[in-house]
Amino acid sequence: MSDKLTSSKDKILFTPGPLTTSRTVKQAMLRDLGSRDFEFIQTVADIRARLVQLAGVSPNDYAAIILQGSGTYALEAVISSTIPPDGKLLVIINGAYGRRTEAIAKTHKIPNVALTYPEDTQPDLAQIEAMLAADRAITDVAVVHCETTSGILNPIEAIGALVKKAGRRYFVDAMSSFGAVPLNLAESAIDYLVTSSNKCIEGVPGFGIILVKRATLLQTEGYARTISLNLLAQWQGLEKDGQFRFTPPTHTLLAFHQALIELEAEGGIAARAARYRANHDALIAGMSALGFETYLKLADQSYIITSFRYPKHPNFSFERFYKALNDKGYVIYPGKVGSADCFRIGTIGRIFPSDVRDLLSAIRETITEMGMC
Repeated sequence: MSDKLTSSKDKILFTPGPLTTSRTVKQAMLRDLGSRDFEFIQTVADIRARLVQLAGVSPNDYAAIILQGSGTYALEAVISSTIPPDGKLLVIINGAYGRRTEAIAKTHKIPNVALTYPEDTQPDLAQIEAMLAADRAITDVAVVHCETTSGILNPIEAIGALVKKAGRRYFVDAMSSFGAVPLNLAESAIDYLVTSSNKCIEGVPGFGIILVKRATLLQTEGYARTISLNLLAQWQGLEKDGQFRFTPPTHTLLAFHQALIELEAEGGIAARAARYRANHDALIAGMSALGFETYLKLADQSYIITSFRYPKHPNFSFERFYKALNDKGYVIYPGKVGSADCFRIGTIGRIFPSDVRDLLSAIRETITEMGMC
């Protein structure tokens, strides 16, 4: 495989998603298939089977559910339709996406409690264990795997072990990590995992994905608080005849199917992780050489997206920096942490170390133009 970008002349997206995609993924959308067409139903079935395989689990025990909308729709589907009426959710928070989970629970008036940590800090396992022991009303636990607020990677396997020991259900937001970080749902004691079509599998936006433990899902009859986000009903419809309850994003699903084929051709999650890690290593080395500092300690840093602190140089302006890079064909991302001025650079999507080196050259040129060196 070439290490050159193979998409088009679009700007390269160094973001957490939507991402740069291959030309062939985009071309897959240039077909019209009916939602009840036999070929489309077979494609959806193959997508679902491939997703369970990527999760490292048996289709007898786990299933993949596709839900129209962004990844947040899938998050809300899990929270609003799988927590029992008398349930209580513990949300582990160290970033904006953990806070979003908490907000969804509050909106649906689901009793909840949070363990909140600074955005550059790993959750305290002993504190989680103590909370589960002290509050027997807690029935479900939610955490974000890769908090793209900062780029921190949370220890979902260790948290899962605590949740399993305590006999609670476990929900992981793996929006920005699934497909890039090797993971076995059963070994991590995960009941529900959410991701989306436009992240590390390198599809385009249009739907969320929920990987579920069948035995857990089957216990949720009557829990749903909405119609369109009823996760059990969505699964039952797909299982019955392979069809969606409401109009599916047909073109996006065709693109995603192609993306799954390309992931397999690349060598699966392990090979994709190696490419993303190489992208990240090139980025860290280059940015360090240019004088930029990471927000996180490298030990806590994922290879998905990295937050960099604003330089202290008086000539630095993020707005000018961002626009200059954008004009050169490179799209980075504003910061989202509340405790420091940062910007973010993603290293996922159909990009390669050579693309990262090109970005670094553009950054070097830009800070020179800004009179910073």
